[in-house]
Amino acid sequence: MTTELTLLALSALLCTLIPFIGISGLLVVSGGLDWGLGNRHAPLPAIPAWSERGRRAHQNMVENLAPFAIVVLIANAIDVHNTWTVLGAQMFFWGRVAHAVTYVAGLVPWRTLAFTVGQIGTLLIFLQLF
Repeated sequence: MTTELTLLALSALLCTLIPFIGISGLLVVSGGLDWGLGNRHAPLPAIPAWSERGRRAHQNMVENLAPFAIVVLIANAIDVHNTWTVLGAQMFFWGRVAHAVTYVAGLVPWRTLAFTVGQIGTLLIFLQLF
């Protein structure tokens, strides 16, 4: 398996794990676990801010994983594998790890910087397709 496909698989794993940040926030709120396991008819008023940021970090990861996966899979299908595609995949993965951490921690402007690193990584791979 290429480095790019490995990092794509790790990115999918990261996307699968990020929701647990938001879920863990329910464990610290009175009635939160019952609310999380229930039908959620009414909003839970006291969800911690970091837990909500974890939920938004996951949504952002989902939105950015699709374009990354598409360019990695196209590059793999047409046998484009070089230093730039590896660098792009590394930038995406580590940028997304940093984005999740900085988003949950509420670190401005580091969250935006991490997001940008991931986006540039995807673009690097895209540019190698032509």
